[in-house]
Amino acid sequence: MESESSKSVLVTGASSGIGKATTVFLAKQGYTVLAGVRKDFDVQALNNLGLNNLKPLCPLDLTKPDQVLAATSLVKEQVRTNQIPPFYSIINIAGGGSISPVELMHISDFREELEKRIVAPVILLQELLPLLRMTKGRIIWIATPALFPVPYVADIHAADFAVNYIARTLNLELLPNGIRNILIRCGGIKTPSVGRSEKELAERLETMPKEMSDIYKARLEKVLKDQAKFDSKRTEPTEVAMLIANVLAVKNPKTRYQIGHMSKLGAFLEKLPQLWVDSIMEKREKR
Repeated sequence: MESESSKSVLVTGASSGIGKATTVFLAKQGYTVLAGVRKDFDVQALNNLGLNNLKPLCPLDLTKPDQVLAATSLVKEQVRTNQIPPFYSIINIAGGGSISPVELMHISDFREELEKRIVAPVILLQELLPLLRMTKGRIIWIATPALFPVPYVADIHAADFAVNYIARTLNLELLPNGIRNILIRCGGIKTPSVGRSEKELAERLETMPKEMSDIYKARLEKVLKDQAKFDSKRTEPTEVAMLIANVLAVKNPKTRYQIGHMSKLGAFLEKLPQLWVDSIMEKREKR
């Protein structure tokens, strides 16, 4: 196999969490990392790391198709002119999510989550697949287990359910080209988005209309209490970065991996019949 220094990769959501950990780890491994970020502040923070092969790609707001297309045009031009090594991988990490009943989800936030996790990644692969065909590259998707219902996080899991379908379908469609799509199914990982979503929920509980508070407040307070216990057991994002590096390096990667707190339980549940899983989750909610 070619060495890491002869390959470039694109990482979305590179400003924090799993995205930043992956960006830094891969750059230190020798990859040329095109780090997708939205703000100049994030560019400066990455440049301050002093890694010459870490190249911020900004602005790359995945909810804005014009920025996505501009970024892919730049990547194609830099590959064509040998400013960066041959393009080897799209690593889809960007996403946020919130804690909310479906009834109370902000539709604008839900739409943005779908844009970041589904629509923009499809635009990226449509634009960059010709480069990946040349290198027989890889598309990596960071997702939750997603194949079973978890209340109050529908915006995350609905998007990742679609990601699961897209990745598996692409493996069939791109098999003749030798391009692999790999799902990395994450359990609990320590990221800033976790704290943000919990803070937003706590604030929302204080301002919730009485008619909604009567229905949901006790349930959501329990969610916050359970989350506090769960948060103490979350896995460091660097461990995900190390797994991604391994997936990029091995000759024959698996199509699915799992990592993070309770990810093995998620992998087990998705193998059960849906009616069984629904029954298990209903009983869990009644506790």
